[in-house]
Amino acid sequence: MSKTNRPALAAPEDRLDLAWVADRAVRALMFLGGISAIIFILGIFVFIMREGLTFVFDRFDFLEFFATIRWAPTSTSNPTYGALALIVGTASVTGVAMLVAIPFSLGAAIYIAEFATGKTRETLKVLVEMLAAIPSVVWGFIGLTIMNGLIIDMFDVPIGLNVLNAGVILGLMAAPIMTTIAEDALKAVPDKFREAAEAMGATKWQMIRQVILPAARNGLVSAVLLGVGRGFGETMAVLMASGHAVNIPDSVFDSVRALTATIAAELGETAVGSEHYGALFALGLFLFLVTFAINLTADLVVRGIRNK
Repeated sequence: MSKTNRPALAAPEDRLDLAWVADRAVRALMFLGGISAIIFILGIFVFIMREGLTFVFDRFDFLEFFATIRWAPTSTSNPTYGALALIVGTASVTGVAMLVAIPFSLGAAIYIAEFATGKTRETLKVLVEMLAAIPSVVWGFIGLTIMNGLIIDMFDVPIGLNVLNAGVILGLMAAPIMTTIAEDALKAVPDKFREAAEAMGATKWQMIRQVILPAARNGLVSAVLLGVGRGFGETMAVLMASGHAVNIPDSVFDSVRALTATIAAELGETAVGSEHYGALFALGLFLFLVTFAINLTADLVVRGIRNK
């Protein structure tokens, strides 16, 4: 090949320009990826605010919304929007779920992090992650078909779709992610803490109770609060297992209706722009603020513990 036919090589300046452009493009892409979560959250909040504030400014009655239990938005003579029963129902199901999930999650996390070894640990971690991958509608079917009959037979109650059913199902749903976060928090405790406790003659349980758990409390608190947020935000399983009755429960055997289940069940059959439509978005706005408060509380608690 003659010299005149050889392909021209890029000048060093051109190669530097291409590298600079590629570097800037990757930086911009990473920046967009980093702020995408913030953009999506703000977009969701703006959408809910736009749809819900019309009802809040035009029709919202604070005492009716938070102090009455009659949720009758489709009434032709006297539509009312009392959300107290929905709020109490959501809180009761979440409370039972945390009673189920917290001991199970912490116990599983402690065993995986401190006792299990080798293949046993890896197998348990895979099984926990598989539980987290089960769709919520499947958990709802379990509550509807299996837990319903078990509760009726065990406790001799007329119906098994109640707070206990939804709470157990929701607790089992929240437990895997709580276990994963709690196990990560326990494994993050430096090994020198364990070595120091063993050098002082502490038993395994003494080391866990007096050294490991206090040192990992930041992550453990975050795991618990994340589970609470999951409980408030779950929809399909609670809709199928709670009985979906507007009621303030007197016991765990009473049927209730949750905020999320109300929105899911009624939004598709509501006229866009109606008072009922705005009321459902007001419920969504309230739910958004509650979950935001839970996350903010978690952050403040963790920061306070860290500062100590």
